[in-house]
Amino acid sequence: MNKVPNNKAWWLVLPVFLLVAFSAVIPMMTVVNYSVQDIFDQSSRYFVGADWYRQVLQDPRLHDSLLRQFVYSGCVLLIEIPLGIAIALTMPTKGRWSSLCLIVMAIPLLIPWNVVGTIWQIFGRADIGLLGASLNRLGISYNYAANTMDAWVTVLVMDVWHWTSLVALLCYSGLRAIPDVYYQAARIDRASPWAVFRHIQLPKMKNVLLIAVMLRFMDSFMIYTEPFVLTGGGPGNATTFLSQTLTQMAVGQFDLGPAAAFSLVYFLIILLVSWLFYTAMTHADKD
Repeated sequence: MNKVPNNKAWWLVLPVFLLVAFSAVIPMMTVVNYSVQDIFDQSSRYFVGADWYRQVLQDPRLHDSLLRQFVYSGCVLLIEIPLGIAIALTMPTKGRWSSLCLIVMAIPLLIPWNVVGTIWQIFGRADIGLLGASLNRLGISYNYAANTMDAWVTVLVMDVWHWTSLVALLCYSGLRAIPDVYYQAARIDRASPWAVFRHIQLPKMKNVLLIAVMLRFMDSFMIYTEPFVLTGGGPGNATTFLSQTLTQMAVGQFDLGPAAAFSLVYFLIILLVSWLFYTAMTHADKD
């Protein structure tokens, strides 16, 4: 007797599909529609094909912002991933201190992005900010509003302060999932702490590290609020990343067609680089 498959569970998934269609697919199709049209008003629209894409790909603002964005995201990953692993390794595993550390590490993640920018905007001011005033009293000339390097370092340190906790908590969860028998075998073999980390902890953390790298890359590549509040994209265009360039094009200049093409190119870049990260790390895990 053949059993009749019960597909009623799909009704539970249907609300999710409807929500995704409403919040993602429909806006995406609208952007695609704008990217192939020249829109003057509600009644005057002309099909231009791939003209806006060619214009955007030849725009030097895209090239400069893209280079700036890759450098920034690369610095974020190079700092936050090793730092998050190091913090996770030093966090206690039992007792009250473990709970306290988890709470403290979670606090920066609860602060909204615009508040983070405001905190560091005040913190770095040379007249009233603790950081800016302290550095200037030590004889270090610091002004994130006028100096390009100071602005870059401030935005980078702000991101490290805000998001390293996420990497640390993910790595901490990966470390806690390692069975104790591995550590018992390492103690029997008298393995050094470095050997334990290299051959036990790091391989077992590969899955959570993949998640951490993907999340931090995508978030840092789409960063907008924090540097906008802190520096406004300045000094000059030093901290003007892709998201802010897109906002200036869409909202400031109201170039909907080029902005739509820009946003789709932006989306494809994130998708491609994330896929490359995922492919490289999964292949390394199989090897």
